[in-house]
Amino acid sequence: MVTSSADSPWLCHLLLLLQLRSLRNVVDCERSGLARYFSTGSGSFAVKENDLPPHQDIGMPSLSPTMTEGNIAKWVKKEGDKVSPGEVLCEVETDKATVEMECMEEGYLAKIVQGDGAKEIKVGEIICVTVEEEGDIEKFKDYKPSSSDAPVAPSESKAKSEPEEPKAEEKVPAKAPEPKAPKTEEASRSGDRIFSSPLARKLAEDNNVPLSSVKGTGPDGRILKADIEDYLASAAKGGKSETFAASGLDYTDIPNAQIRKVTANRLLASKQTIPHYYLTVDTRVDNLIKLRGELNPQQEASGGKKISINDLVIKAAALALRKVPQCNSSWMNDFIRQYNNVNINVAVQTEHGLFVPVVRDADKKGLGTIGEEVKQLAQRARDNSLKPQDCEGGTFTVSNLGGPFGIKQFCAIINPPQSAILAIGSAEKRMIPGSADGQYEFGSYMSVTMSCDHRVIDGAIGAEFLKAFKGYIENPTTMLL
Repeated sequence: MVTSSADSPWLCHLLLLLQLRSLRNVVDCERSGLARYFSTGSGSFAVKENDLPPHQDIGMPSLSPTMTEGNIAKWVKKEGDKVSPGEVLCEVETDKATVEMECMEEGYLAKIVQGDGAKEIKVGEIICVTVEEEGDIEKFKDYKPSSSDAPVAPSESKAKSEPEEPKAEEKVPAKAPEPKAPKTEEASRSGDRIFSSPLARKLAEDNNVPLSSVKGTGPDGRILKADIEDYLASAAKGGKSETFAASGLDYTDIPNAQIRKVTANRLLASKQTIPHYYLTVDTRVDNLIKLRGELNPQQEASGGKKISINDLVIKAAALALRKVPQCNSSWMNDFIRQYNNVNINVAVQTEHGLFVPVVRDADKKGLGTIGEEVKQLAQRARDNSLKPQDCEGGTFTVSNLGGPFGIKQFCAIINPPQSAILAIGSAEKRMIPGSADGQYEFGSYMSVTMSCDHRVIDGAIGAEFLKAFKGYIENPTTMLL
């Protein structure tokens, strides 16, 4: 190709423009590489994700439908250990029980992010890291998950605006929160959870302030740091102190296990939101005791375990629910859900807290089967080895403080979302009129109190249930038909 001398300046200019564009692309690439290499959050050097070998971040699993957070009871595996599918990584304390968390893939445990005893870990929050190759473990020695990996709960999505909120409240002291108190209190305690900011929770824990005693003034009734400070200030003015430090009492603070916290919140919500009423009936149990005495030798002869009075009570309650299904229901706001399955929760008190394992389809099972299941579930509860599914799906609850503790009569708190709970007292001998005039005889009577949700169970329906229950207890052979 031949060019004239007049075209040469234009060609030189074009070549210069192409060189400048190429140089700018190189600079842009270097700049973006440096931006990825430096941490923008802290201004310090950070390890690029691309520099890490293949690994898997393992988050806190959701081990029950109602679980939002959990605690690490203990790690079974240690950093550097080889893990295989099905092996237990750690024990997680959920809102219902302590559950073994199993490994899903083969590899090596490179980093434990949340150690033994770590509490209130949100579902999905990273608790450990595994790698495929043993030689990659050392590269995770100083590994920390980025803040973007942490799940953000809906109640904490506005946590960054926390410092400004108290200031906004101080500017408008004339507008007292009293008129809005019922609304915010209801919102802050929606469901089973009290919503609060991280700063508020920390301040409350440091000063032993129960969040259930504080009214939230934040968005949707969320409890803020300023609310805790106001609570402490008002307590100091009134001479009240949650720690009782001024009184000079000698005391020991016992940390609450997750199961106790959840139980406390649910029972509080139950008493605050469910309109309880109570029905009590005395049932004669002489025939029940006699039948038990006849059945147990047959049980022992066949290698089975003895049937208890509580087993007979569970069976009688299940059959009474089948007769009066309105009591086997739940309040669902827009409708009442009536269950076709009769699943009886049985209250079991242990040193770890109160557990309510469930006997499924109790109306269809024999007394021997019910007795065997109750004993197994109670033992697992005492060993703290119940699975979440052992406590889920109940439609009615039986609580017995009579046989084990000799309590004559008591009123139990309904276990949501159920609509009733049966409280069993102890049996006692009473003198009653005999068949002939002037004659008297002794009979054994047991007091039974039913707590009902008046939204679901009207008084007459509750009385009908107790009539059916009493019929089975006083004529126990009808339970065998």
